[in-house]
Amino acid sequence: MKTATQENLKTQKHRESWLAALARRVPERLWRPLLIASDGLLIFLAFLTAYALRYQAQLFIAVDPAFQLPLTSYLPQVALLVLFLLIAYRFSGVYPYQPGRSWIEETWRIATATTAGVIILIAVNLLFRPMLYSRLVFLYTAIFVTLYLGLSRLIIMMARAHLRQYDIGVRRVLLIGAGDVGRMVMRTLAARPDYGWKLIGFLDDNPAKSSTDVGRFKALGPVDNAPEVMAAHNIQSVIICLPWQTHRTIQRLLRECEQMKVDAYVVPDLFQLTKNQMKVHELNGIPLISTRDISIQGWNLIFKRAFDLVVGSLMALFALPLLAVIAIAIRLDTPGPILFKQVRVGKNGKEFVCYKFRSMVDNADEMRSQLADLNESTGPLFKIRNDPRLTRVGRFIRRYSLDELPQLYNVLRGEMSLIGPRPNLPEEVAQYQEWMKKRLSVSPGLTGLWQVSGRSDLTFDEMVLLDIYYVENWSIGLDISILLRSAPAVLRATGAY
Repeated sequence: MKTATQENLKTQKHRESWLAALARRVPERLWRPLLIASDGLLIFLAFLTAYALRYQAQLFIAVDPAFQLPLTSYLPQVALLVLFLLIAYRFSGVYPYQPGRSWIEETWRIATATTAGVIILIAVNLLFRPMLYSRLVFLYTAIFVTLYLGLSRLIIMMARAHLRQYDIGVRRVLLIGAGDVGRMVMRTLAARPDYGWKLIGFLDDNPAKSSTDVGRFKALGPVDNAPEVMAAHNIQSVIICLPWQTHRTIQRLLRECEQMKVDAYVVPDLFQLTKNQMKVHELNGIPLISTRDISIQGWNLIFKRAFDLVVGSLMALFALPLLAVIAIAIRLDTPGPILFKQVRVGKNGKEFVCYKFRSMVDNADEMRSQLADLNESTGPLFKIRNDPRLTRVGRFIRRYSLDELPQLYNVLRGEMSLIGPRPNLPEEVAQYQEWMKKRLSVSPGLTGLWQVSGRSDLTFDEMVLLDIYYVENWSIGLDISILLRSAPAVLRATGAY
C-alpha cells in the first residue's frame, strides 16, 4: 500500500513546473558561469542605480554641474569594479556557491568582499586620478551590490528548494554504516535538505540494521552490496561511516568508488561526536578533544526560557480573540468540553498535562482500538488522514494546527518550550528504541524542526532524527528560523492531519 508521501511525490513529478522543465535543459557545468555572469550584470545594475541617485536625484549632497561626469566616463571604472569584485568573491569564499550556507552568512560574505573591492578601486583612483570620480558613487554602488546580490542569493535558495522536489540539483548519496556515526549523518541530511544531498539508502553488516528501513532511508543490505547498489541506483557520492577497526574494508570501498567514478567521503569513527559536542583544547601544539554537554544548558537554557516567556506572552496576548472564537465554535458544534487534556512526556521523561482544543468527539480515546487497522503512521504514533472521530470544527483547526494554541499555557508554565520536539504519550515513549530517548533531553515544543519539514508526512524515525539534530545543534538562530518557518508551514497545511 502506497503512503501519502509517495502519492504526493508522484503527483509532483507529473505536474513538473516550468522552472523544473527549464532547469533540466541546462547542463550542470553551466550553472557556475551563469552565476558569475548574473553577478557581473547585477554589479553593473547596482552602479547604474548609484549613478542615478548621485547625479540625478542628488541624494544628500548636491552636485555642482561643473563636476558632474557623464555616465560614459565611468564605464572603465565599472569594468574594473566588476573585475575586482569577482576576484574578491573568489578569494572570500562567495565562489564556488556553497549549498547549505545560510542566507545571512552568504550576504555577509558578499558585503565584506564588496567593501574590500570598492576600497581597492577608490584607492586606485586616488593614486592615478585624484578627485576626478565621486567617492559617493562607489559607496552607493557597494550598498546596492550587496542588496542586489543578497536578493539574488535568496531567489537562488528558493529556486533550489523548489527544484529539489523534482530531484534537480541534488546528489544521490549512499551511506555505508548505520551505527551511531551513520545515524548522525542521517539526521543531518534529514534536517538540512538545503545541502542538496539525497540519501538513497544505507548498507550495514549488522543483519538487524541492513534489513530495517529508517524512515525514508532504505536498508539495502550488507556492505558487500556496495558496487551493485551504486550501479543500480546511480549513486554519485558515498559516505563511509564504519568503525576504525574495519580499515581494510574502508580501503576496499574507496578503491571501488574510484573505479566507478563515485565521490567517496570517510567520516572518522571519532566523529560520532558532532562539532557541537566537542571542545578542542591545545597543549603546546597538541590538539586535545573533550566532550561538552548538550547545548541547551546554563546560560543558553536561561536565554531560551526568557525567549519563551517574552514571545509566548506576546503570542498568547494577540491570540486571545482567536482563542475565544475557536472556543465558541467548539461549544456550538458538538457536545463535550472545549479543552482536551492529555498526559504527555516532557523533559527527562517527566509527565505533564498537555492542553489542546478538543477536535474530536468526546469519546475519541475509547474508539481508538476499533480504528487500529486504519493507522497511517509509523512507529508508536497513531494518525489517520481522514479520522472519522474528527468534528467539523476539529477538522479545520487540526488542519491549521489551531488546536495546539492552548499549549501556550504549557509554555508559560515551563512544561513546554515554543520550539522543541513534540511531546509523545507515555505508551508511545515506552516503545522508544534506546537511540530515540535523546529527544527527551530537552523540553518539548509547540512547534519544531519536524513541523517545518513535513509534519505528519514524515515517518516516526525521521521525526526522531530531526529532533535529535535539533538537540545537538541548538542555537537561538535555529529557534528563530523554525519559528519564522512555522507560519508558512501551517498555512500550507502540508502533512496536517
